[in-house]
Amino acid sequence: MRLIVRYFFRGLLVFVPAVLTIAIVVLVFRTVDAWMGLPIPGAGFLATITLIVVVGALASNFVTKRLFEVVDAVFRRLPFVKLLYSAIRDVTDAFVGDKKGFERPVLVTIDEGTGLKAVGFLTRDSLEDAGLPGHVSVYFPQSYNFAGQLLVVPRRLVAPLAARGADAMAFIVSGGVAELRTAVPAMETAAPEGRPQQEV
Repeated sequence: MRLIVRYFFRGLLVFVPAVLTIAIVVLVFRTVDAWMGLPIPGAGFLATITLIVVVGALASNFVTKRLFEVVDAVFRRLPFVKLLYSAIRDVTDAFVGDKKGFERPVLVTIDEGTGLKAVGFLTRDSLEDAGLPGHVSVYFPQSYNFAGQLLVVPRRLVAPLAARGADAMAFIVSGGVAELRTAVPAMETAAPEGRPQQEV
């Protein structure tokens, strides 16, 4: 009986992730196909990917790049639309843009007395423009969720993690179950008195 139970749970570890992944992929394909109104399964998805690649090529071209910059400027000036567009644009840029926002995992000391710490991502090196000198912004994704919290903390409480951004994100989202591999040596963020502070 114990052997059957063990096999059952081991089967769950293989079955559930595989089935859910396939189900999500199929749902995405069907949703995109429905939007495009194409009768061939997967045709809408391929058409969307092709369209995105073409737009990316045009946005990279010196001649047509200016047109996309004008469109971007218009969206950022329209009332209400600019709030939605800017938020989506900034989040997209953080994941796939040139200036990725989740490539700097850090360890933040929440309580110096108990040593309680939290893993997050440094998103802003300085908040002096907001009247908060010596502070940085750190984003904390939530485990088993697609949401998170942004906290403003003193720079001295933030230390870089010697890990890749993708590994740190997987570690957080999985609730600490995923392995957090060491990638590069971490640099100090809070230098002792009298010593210059290194850039995070």
